Amino acid sequence: MEYMEKITYCLYARKSSESDERQALSIGSQISEMQKIADKQGLKVVETIQESKSAKDSGGRIGYQNLLIGLQERRYNAILTWAPDRLSRNAGDLGKLVDLMDQQVLVQIQTSGQTFTNTPDEKFLLMILCSQAKLENDNRSKNVKRGLRTKCEMGVRPGRPPIGYKLVRAERFGDPSSIVVDEERAPYIKKLFIYIAEKGMSGREAKEKLQKEGFHNVSGGTVGFSRIFNILQEPFYYGEFVYGGIRYHGNHKPIITKELFLKAQSKLKRTAKGKWGRKQFYFNQILKCAECGSGVSGTEHTNRHGKTYMYYKCNKYGGTRVCKCKYIREEALFEEAAEIIAKTKEKHLRLDRRIKEDLAKINRFRPEEDPISIEEYLIGIFREGSSLEKGNVLRSFKDRLMLKGGQIVLQR
Repeated sequence: MEYMEKITYCLYARKSSESDERQALSIGSQISEMQKIADKQGLKVVETIQESKSAKDSGGRIGYQNLLIGLQERRYNAILTWAPDRLSRNAGDLGKLVDLMDQQVLVQIQTSGQTFTNTPDEKFLLMILCSQAKLENDNRSKNVKRGLRTKCEMGVRPGRPPIGYKLVRAERFGDPSSIVVDEERAPYIKKLFIYIAEKGMSGREAKEKLQKEGFHNVSGGTVGFSRIFNILQEPFYYGEFVYGGIRYHGNHKPIITKELFLKAQSKLKRTAKGKWGRKQFYFNQILKCAECGSGVSGTEHTNRHGKTYMYYKCNKYGGTRVCKCKYIREEALFEEAAEIIAKTKEKHLRLDRRIKEDLAKINRFRPEEDPISIEEYLIGIFREGSSLEKGNVLRSFKDRLMLKGGQIVLQR
């Protein structure tokens, strides 16, 4: 086996975003300091790899994997790094380095204060230092968990509080932060539970009403449906919280009572899935794509101004899928359906008895010479009727409705 005559280095710099790494040099500082060492000692650095990733778990660092690949491909045969713990804090990654040293693929590891070569003593010292870093890391993690558990037992939930509360930093360093009620948003949180528990509203109805009343998140944006759902499931609002699978009593001020919370949960369980948080997409079961024959699905999108739009698209449209059938707004679909009714008259419709009865009632109060035709009535429903009425009319078509080029056509 041939080996490189000269030692060439890969400079490896790493820093994770974890709290235990706050004292470590930044990546930029590591690179700067190691370049100074390389210049001073005349070391030839042929490649630099940097990454922001924890070294606690084996196999999870792309930069480290690339470092090993470079050694195996003989692009360099040594590593320049700030400290042994920059390379490894777990036995798996450390073992790979030692194996490469045993194979004489890795001939040297140079740190800011030490040199490790393929000798028993130096490899043993490398393993001791990396194992010590792992021990410190494990103990630190254990202490952090113990501290968090103690914090929970004192009634303080770790992390940021949910919307409706504020985290107030302590004035003196070392003192704990406190959680206080956000007087601007807390009233909306209470209203949300009241609307569900006592007013009988669905999640969607309550969300839209609160939005009109001025409810928004801390950055001024719209509070989405998923956030509303999470709020309604959060026991923090009545004075409890769950952390690590254990329920604790908080020392923060509740916004609602536990009774109101449980009543809202009971109402939510009785609410139909479609009624709670999603619009009923009436075209889902009615439309098919004329281009590929696949189904058509509805989706909703809320823009940055808080306005929600409903769209329909072929299930094979977008991404790596093949169909080119375009999105179309729900309003446009209803207009297209109205135009089909206007052009084809009643012959393509299988009208529901209730539709005919409702039209007959309306015409009783109109002059005999000026009755509303069935086509006019149905078009009126599409343009001004309720969602339920629109859905009933859509199901009246005898022929399959097809989506083609952003328009509805009848399947003959």
